[in-house]
Amino acid sequence: MNKGDLIKEVAKVVTSKKDAQAAVECVLSAITEALKNEESVALVGFGTFKVAKREARKGRNPQTGEEMKIAAKKVPKFIPGKTLKEAVDN
Repeated sequence: MNKGDLIKEVAKVVTSKKDAQAAVECVLSAITEALKNEESVALVGFGTFKVAKREARKGRNPQTGEEMKIAAKKVPKFIPGKTLKEAVDN
């Protein structure tokens, strides 16, 4: 499922596809803004979006084998909730 498919699914519940697109865009932008501010977003039963910090580390260039430094950075992380885990498992 991609973003367009998700909008079509939401459109089945709301009055129009335009409203569905606005709703999906609003949810995604709200999650993005919260993560930019290093806040977590917990959707009970679904899961939690949070920001994880990766430490700087050494890596290797696979083409040359040369050792290189990989900078520290922040990455988004999703932790699925119990209800989602159970739905996928069954």
